[in-house]
Amino acid sequence: MTPLRQRLLEELQRRNYSPSTTRGYILAVKQFAEYFGKPPDRLGPEEVRRYQLYLLNQKKLTAGTVKIRMSALRFFYRKALQRRDLIFDDLPLPKTPKKLPTVLSREEVTRLIEAALNRMHRTILIVLYGTGIRRTEASLLKVSDIDSQRMVLHIRQGKGARDRDVPLTPKLLEVLREYWRWKKPKIYLFSQYLGPPGCGRTHLGQDRLERLP
Repeated sequence: MTPLRQRLLEELQRRNYSPSTTRGYILAVKQFAEYFGKPPDRLGPEEVRRYQLYLLNQKKLTAGTVKIRMSALRFFYRKALQRRDLIFDDLPLPKTPKKLPTVLSREEVTRLIEAALNRMHRTILIVLYGTGIRRTEASLLKVSDIDSQRMVLHIRQGKGARDRDVPLTPKLLEVLREYWRWKKPKIYLFSQYLGPPGCGRTHLGQDRLERLP
C-alpha cells in the first residue's frame, strides 16, 4: 500500500467511515490518478475539473455517481493532504434528479413472494416487504434480534452505522417462527444465503422465537 493510500485510509478510519464508503473513496482516488497517469498529490484543481467533465460527458455516469467521486476527491485533498489550494465550492456538483419510487401493488407483491424458489427466499422477501429494511440489514439479522416481547426487530448498524427498531407484526412473527422451526438457524437468520462469513456456531436458544409475545 502506498503512503498516500495509507494516509487516506487512516483519515477515513479516524472519522469512522463505513467499510463500503472507505472502499469507494479509495477506488475513486485511484481511478482519478490513473486517468492522468500521475500520483494524486501532484494533481490540482484543473485536473479535478477536467476529470469531472470526463465522468459526465464521456463516461456518462449518473449525477449521483459523479457526486460521490467528487466527494472522495474533496475528502482526499482537504482531510488527507490538508491542501487548501483546491476550492471545491467553485466546482459545482451535478444535481441528482429526484424520481418517485416504483410502488408495487398488493397483487404484484403477492406474485413476487409466491414466485420464490424455496421457503428461505420467500421468508427473506416477506421480511424485506413487511419491515422496509435493506437487503444488507436483512443479511445481518440474528435470531437474538427478534424481540417477540416488544414486537420489534433490532436492526444493528444499519445505514449511517445506526441501530434502530422496526415494528414486528404478529403475522410476520409467525412467518419467522415457521422459518426457524424449518431451518433452525444458530446465529444469523439467513446465513446460508445472505449472511456474512464467519457466522460462528454459538447456539442462542430456541425460546427466543418459540415464546408468545
